[in-house]
Amino acid sequence: MKELQDIVTAFDKATAQDKQTALATVVHVEGSSYRHAGARMLIAEDGELTGAISGGCLEGDALRKARLAMAEHKPMLVTYDTTDEDDAKFGVGLGCNGIIHILIEPVSNKNANNPVALFKLFLTRRRPVVLATLFSLKDKKKEQPGTCLLLSDDELIESEFPDELIKNAVLNDARFVLKNGNSVTKAYLYEDEYTCFVELVQPAVSLVIFGAGNDAIPLTNFAAVLGWQVTVVDGRANYAVANRFPAAKQVITSKPDQALQQLTLDERTAVVLMTHNFNYDMAMLKQLLPLKLTYVGCLGPKKRLTRMLNDLQEEGTAITNDQLQTVYGPAGLDIGSENADEIALSIIAEIQSVLKKSKPMYLRNKQFIHDRAVQIIQQSL
Repeated sequence: MKELQDIVTAFDKATAQDKQTALATVVHVEGSSYRHAGARMLIAEDGELTGAISGGCLEGDALRKARLAMAEHKPMLVTYDTTDEDDAKFGVGLGCNGIIHILIEPVSNKNANNPVALFKLFLTRRRPVVLATLFSLKDKKKEQPGTCLLLSDDELIESEFPDELIKNAVLNDARFVLKNGNSVTKAYLYEDEYTCFVELVQPAVSLVIFGAGNDAIPLTNFAAVLGWQVTVVDGRANYAVANRFPAAKQVITSKPDQALQQLTLDERTAVVLMTHNFNYDMAMLKQLLPLKLTYVGCLGPKKRLTRMLNDLQEEGTAITNDQLQTVYGPAGLDIGSENADEIALSIIAEIQSVLKKSKPMYLRNKQFIHDRAVQIIQQSL
C-alpha cells in the first residue's frame, strides 16, 4: 500500500503546482514480467515518476506515452511484447520474455471519481476494496474506460460504463472478488469486446510491537519502509517515547491489562512480543491467543515461549492447536542473524512470508519467481 500512498502524495503535490499527471497501471501480463497486474506509477508532465511498472526499463517510454495521453485527455492502452528474443527493437531492452499491457489514464481533479480520488478513499479506512479497470485488448484504438469502479462492504463508486450490461457484469464480478479474495481478469463479449481487471486491494499491514527497547527501533524502521503501520507499546514511560520511534504511527505507554483497549486488531495485524519482561509478554500472549491473529511473534529462545505456554495452562488458560498455529517463537527466519538489525530483518521476512502464505526458500531453486500467468475468463453478455 506504500505505492498507493506515495502516488496520492505525489498527485497532491503536482496538483498544487498546477502540473498535469497520468496514472500508468499494469492491467494484464502474459508470460514473465518484473511487476504483476495492479502495479502503478504516477507520471507528472515534467517527468517526475512515482511508483513503478517495471524494473526501470519501461518508465522512459511510458513517460512519452503519458504526455500524449495528457495532451489528448483520454486513456490509452500500451503493449510491450518482449517474447521476441531481439527485444532491442522496442528500445526498452526488457529481457523478460513476456507481454505487458499498461493502461495510461490522465488524472484530473475535475473528475471527482478519478483513480487517485478512489485511492484516497481506500487509504482512509482499514478495509479491503475492489478496484475495477476496464480496457480493450482487442482494439487499442477504441475508447479505454480505465478505472471505473470501487466497491467495499458498504460503498459503491462507479464511473460511466460503455454499456449497462457490462456495468452489471463488472459489478457482479467485483462482489465475487470482495467475497472470495482473489483478483480476476474477465473478458466481456457483447458487441464490442472489453476486458476488465477486477482487483482486490488490501489495507496496509498493521504491526504492533510490544516492547520499546533499542532492538525495537530497527524493527519499526524496516516495517515503515514497507509502508506498514507500526504501533509500539510498552509499560515503561521512559522507553515508550515518540521521538525514539519517529517511524511509528503511534507509541503507547500501557500496562498489559489496558493495552488492547487502545488498539484495533484485524486479520492484517501482526504482533511481536519483545519487552524482555517475561510477565508482561505472558500477560499479552494470554490476551492475544483467543483472537487468532495471523501472526504473533515471540522474541527469545523456544524454552522461554514453552515456559509461558505451560504457565498459562497451569493457571487454567485453555490453549488450542489452532491458537498455537498463530504463534511464532523464536520469531524470525533463520538467516544467521546476530545483532538487532539482522534479527529485525528476519522477523520482517517471516511476517511477510506468513501474510503471503509463502514458504521461504532460495529463489534459485524455483523454476519461476512469480507465476504471472493470468487466465482471461470469457463471459458472453
